Amino acid sequence: MTQPIIDFRHVSKVFSRQGEKFLALDNINLTINKGDIFGVIGASGAGKSTLLRLINHLESPSQGEVLINDVSLQGIEKRELNRVKKDIGMIFQHFNLLNSRTVFHNVAIPLILQGVDKKTLRNRVNELLEFVGLSDKADRYPDELSGGQKQRVGIARALAPNPSILLCDEATSALDPHTTVQILLLLKEINQRYGITIVLITHEMSVVQKICHKVAVMAGGKVVEQGNVLSLFGDPQNAVTASFVHSVIQDRLPEQTVARIKQQKESRALRLEFVGQTAQRPIVNELIRAFPVEVNILFANMSEVQSTILGFMIVQISGETAQIESAIHYLHTAGVKISDV
Repeated sequence: MTQPIIDFRHVSKVFSRQGEKFLALDNINLTINKGDIFGVIGASGAGKSTLLRLINHLESPSQGEVLINDVSLQGIEKRELNRVKKDIGMIFQHFNLLNSRTVFHNVAIPLILQGVDKKTLRNRVNELLEFVGLSDKADRYPDELSGGQKQRVGIARALAPNPSILLCDEATSALDPHTTVQILLLLKEINQRYGITIVLITHEMSVVQKICHKVAVMAGGKVVEQGNVLSLFGDPQNAVTASFVHSVIQDRLPEQTVARIKQQKESRALRLEFVGQTAQRPIVNELIRAFPVEVNILFANMSEVQSTILGFMIVQISGETAQIESAIHYLHTAGVKISDV
């Protein structure tokens, strides 16, 4: 049974800039369940960072309320608010490490502020450095580390107080592609091993594709689409979502090619979508054997989303109209999602 851990209820946020009001968030309704890796994606200015700052109460909503574990952050006593905020860790885009302190000390900072005794602190920091693969870097300084190593220090520091929520603000955008994959796999392991709920702000759909369970797509301060990542990749309903999906999964032909195909008689150009087991069956081969039609494969692509194979194919089926319709019906019954190009 899913259990909400973060809940936005009709949340709006208005900023005043030089005497003018700016609506950063517009009536946000969003629920993030315990144990999720939840992605929030949008272009610059979409409102995603403002949304993140409402979760750890660095900002307060102008309207509506934000709840953490059914506790509204609006109007609660300072002591209770501090208790809630201690349960939220934060990973930053540019690491935010103290260059004058060692790796060990950087990770220890949250525990020092909480007044944790030295033995417990030392054991916890050493445990976390081993977990992120930096045990041999405890006495080094941030300037001696690579970008990926600095982010691992930031992750260890965020985990030090043992939070149940981890906020990631563009945590991989300052890293190279190889290091990005390593950090994402580390975040995935954190989620699986400790059950920590992760909220990941990004402008890269490839990040969402690799580790997120669910995603909210933002534009103009609104959530324009949200849901299961596999569903959104397979069938985006909003133009903004479709644009992000197409940035990582190619499933379209050039317009000139489409126009040329449509001029040809006794043929249909179709976009086929295969999910899971359907993607592993030789369905097109079966189709050719079963029906007297010609199948020209114009494009094919296969990706993995949430450990599920998602395949796209664009084909041109030629033959008699009745046979083409029978072939299309066969594809439907085989579980292939079909649309005209």
